[in-house]
Amino acid sequence: MYCENQSSRSMPVKHSLVLDGEKGELVQASGRIGKKIGVPETKTIAALKSHSEAERRRRERINAHLATLRGLVPNNEKTDKATLLAEVISQVKQLRATARRASEGLHIPMDADEVHVEIVEHNGGDGSFLLRASLCCDYRPDLLSDIRQAINDLHIQVLKSEICTLGGRVKTVFLVTTGERDKDGAAGLEVLVSSVRGALSKILDKVSASAEYALDLFSPRKRQRVS
Repeated sequence: MYCENQSSRSMPVKHSLVLDGEKGELVQASGRIGKKIGVPETKTIAALKSHSEAERRRRERINAHLATLRGLVPNNEKTDKATLLAEVISQVKQLRATARRASEGLHIPMDADEVHVEIVEHNGGDGSFLLRASLCCDYRPDLLSDIRQAINDLHIQVLKSEICTLGGRVKTVFLVTTGERDKDGAAGLEVLVSSVRGALSKILDKVSASAEYALDLFSPRKRQRVS
């Protein structure tokens, strides 16, 4: 006698995607035919619609920014994104270079702390020379007196000086000479250049150290440059 238990057979299985709450991902879920899985499917559809809407808004923001960039760069209405970004980067670099050249001519204080010393003229015949030195940093009341003291300690003569301030920043540029023949020639001149650079660097370190006490937590730290 043949007897078969229908309940022992496995029912066909169908697969559906559901949102895993812990992983935050769509995973495959299985269930027997007839079992209600309407709630997971509803959540999956809602998650997909939310993701699609977020992606649409992201693309709209990107396209809006690209449209703004196209308005800043002439003759780029039909340029692809990569070429447009490359052109914008190139123009920004050119503007920065132009601003740097303009500030060098006008001695405008920049954001970066800087000490610069260079030889302007050196007459090997009589040993005379001319140096240009500059210091750019935050202003403080005793800054100028420190510079004057440093120059006096080096026994050099100031022929010309210029001071420019902007937004709490100050740049001092001056021309100096020893006022006498340099017996050591080029070697002595290099020593003097190094001495002037070292004296101004010490002043810059002093300015930076005093500024640390008043530095706001959200203010970026100034970069130092010595040349």
